[in-house]
Amino acid sequence: QVELVESGGGLVQVGGSLRLSCVVSRRSFESYAMAWFRQAPGKAREIVAAINRRGQNTYYADSVKGRFTISRDNDKNTGYLQMSSLKPEDTALYSCAVKNTFSTQQFYRNVYDYSTWGQGTQVTVSS
Repeated sequence: QVELVESGGGLVQVGGSLRLSCVVSRRSFESYAMAWFRQAPGKAREIVAAINRRGQNTYYADSVKGRFTISRDNDKNTGYLQMSSLKPEDTALYSCAVKNTFSTQQFYRNVYDYSTWGQGTQVTVSS
């Protein structure tokens, strides 16, 4: 089994920055594609960003393009989401998810692609 633990969320001013981290419990992190999702109260969970196993192919939702960067450090078994120019509409619970996949190139951007999730970290952007 694998466990994911997110951290780095908090309260931030409009226009500010945060970096979220997702620590994976196994040293075989490189075997997993990864993504960040977010969910606001009363809203469906939505993709934020996704990354392939080796960290060279990425996807971003239109709402965060140019502001967020997904990355990973396989030697540290950790994935990251760097967020800048934050807006009130970015307020949500952010969760990381991983998918064990044979493909070293493919990223996955749908909720149903993932079966392993972290508990989430709250990001609140104040006006």
